[in-house]
Amino acid sequence: MAPELHSLRSFLSKTRFLVVLSGAGVSTPSGIPDYRDRNGDRKHSPPIQFADFMRSKAARRRYWARSYIGWQRFSRAQPNPAHHALARLEDAGKMDTLITQNVDRLHSAAGNRCVIDLHGDLNKVRCMGCEARTERADFQRELEHSNEGWRARATQYRADGDVALADDATATFSVPDCAACGGIVKPDVVMFGESVPKDRVRTAMDAVERADALLVVGTSLMVFSGFRFARRAGEMGTPVAIVNRGRTRADDLAELRIDEDCSSLLPAAVDSMLL
Repeated sequence: MAPELHSLRSFLSKTRFLVVLSGAGVSTPSGIPDYRDRNGDRKHSPPIQFADFMRSKAARRRYWARSYIGWQRFSRAQPNPAHHALARLEDAGKMDTLITQNVDRLHSAAGNRCVIDLHGDLNKVRCMGCEARTERADFQRELEHSNEGWRARATQYRADGDVALADDATATFSVPDCAACGGIVKPDVVMFGESVPKDRVRTAMDAVERADALLVVGTSLMVFSGFRFARRAGEMGTPVAIVNRGRTRADDLAELRIDEDCSSLLPAAVDSMLL
């Protein structure tokens, strides 16, 4: 057995109330690009800021045009072996809670039940006026109906359903308002510059504080909304293991640090432990 596999298996075997904190690296094998490189630096231009989305109709038009194209690929993504391995951990009674920074719902699709979608769910949209929530698939059909004849080609696929389009491709794109109140329709996710709901943070922090170990998979933790949980585990002396390609913000907190692809190592470790 390889040393990394043995070490991760040993870490998992000792836990009874494990909390998992996952990020984009778990979903990249499912065809969803991540945000950062091995050094934790952004691979692309920064995502749209919440304030810009709310303030500028042109910014919303650019966002939804790009997302309209990207959704056609993003929505077809399926769970990969890492997702299924984490579902098996929960089924075996080893996992208390899974906190994910991803917005793709692939952990739930794989069978995990105790999931906290820290940054929301891209499969839903929300009206910022009346708070009505609807399925993204329904809103996608509204976008299609409002933009018959509109065509654009993605030059690059990015994280969370974003794509790169030519600068002039979005000028004629039409974004419908909320059918109920005429308000601004936003993806039901936490955008950059927007705060994670306090009750969601508290629920996740409660899970970390009762855990006997924290496993971080597929995230550099460069964003504070995820890093705070690793920091809290470190403050409490809770063992932390990290499986991620490249450096992370919490490397100095980890008792076990493995620089590997979690989609291959994690299933092998779970399988060897549960057999």
